[in-house]
Amino acid sequence: MTKVLILDQSKSVRNILRERLEYEGFSAEAVENEAAASALCERIPFDVILSDTECKVPDAGIPFIALSADTSIDTAVKAVRNGAQDFLTKPIDMNRLLQSLHRTIDNPAPAQAPPAAPPVRRRRAHSAQAERIIGVSPEIEHVRQLIDKVAPCEARVLITGENGTGKELVARWLHAKSVRAAAPFVEVNCAAIPSELIESELFGHERGAFTSAVKQRKGKFEQADGGTLFMDEIGDMSLAAQAKVLRALQESRISRVGSDRDIEVNVRVVAATNKNLREEIQKGNFREDLYHRLAVIVVRVPPLREHAGDIPALVEHFIRTIASEYGSAPKPIDADALAELQRMPWSGNIRELRNVIERLIILSGDRITARDVKEYC
Repeated sequence: MTKVLILDQSKSVRNILRERLEYEGFSAEAVENEAAASALCERIPFDVILSDTECKVPDAGIPFIALSADTSIDTAVKAVRNGAQDFLTKPIDMNRLLQSLHRTIDNPAPAQAPPAAPPVRRRRAHSAQAERIIGVSPEIEHVRQLIDKVAPCEARVLITGENGTGKELVARWLHAKSVRAAAPFVEVNCAAIPSELIESELFGHERGAFTSAVKQRKGKFEQADGGTLFMDEIGDMSLAAQAKVLRALQESRISRVGSDRDIEVNVRVVAATNKNLREEIQKGNFREDLYHRLAVIVVRVPPLREHAGDIPALVEHFIRTIASEYGSAPKPIDADALAELQRMPWSGNIRELRNVIERLIILSGDRITARDVKEYC
């Protein structure tokens, strides 16, 4: 069983990560400082460490992944230069964390490796420019046209679609083509944050507002001031948090937890969900007034099975991208292998397709064949 050490000053973060990792089948221990981490590392052969950038990682030769509430490029670059295998921003997206853990475990490197020794895998550069939207089908072209029409205005947008269809990419293009493009694009995954922490994440808190609030912290609304706030999986937000978001949208002002002072914010909100919010309204799980505030424009991102004709272009793109990340030449793929991929149901949509292509690149021979697709997919 893979052993993970969590190093973070926040007790709530430690508890959440530990519970989620144990649920996913990992063995996890959690500590709040370097001394405790060093003591545990002497007794337990950990495979990887998850460490907040505010903490010092023990020099135990264990690969580590850096976690930080600071989304700046400088912080990410500093973490990687200090030996981090990867850099993830808080609140932690569990899907990304699990992918990062598996990459780190599969391609281990010493946590304090010298800068001259590059990692096995190249990391994708963080860029303000969104990746291009791949595909020429009428369904994808319709999405592009909507983005071009809607991006320049200030209207709020609700992006709907199944998991893995590319809702975040649509949100990034709405920002990139807007007048706010030079301002921050801040994302928050509403499903990944416990209900008791969502208010602090969105609106921030004052020092001493609750037990683990050791310093003042700006929330996502303040971080996105002047830019775009992307609220992913908004259908999973509690009713109490929905009420506060509604007030923020109505009044363009927020109040940090533990403060009685209002702060004006200038934010364009783009929301996304994989749920049918009208059905959630009928069930009493989502506020109808909030829905109408968010859904001024609705952009539906189609599932991959509805534009399977785009699969060859997507596969070619992923082969080039993944080959670049691994520092190898793109691997050719046979036409009958592409045909097999187009016949698959793709319940996980484009995200699943990318994972499958990476698997095929690793496990196939000199080229990807139909036999490879049948064996490994």
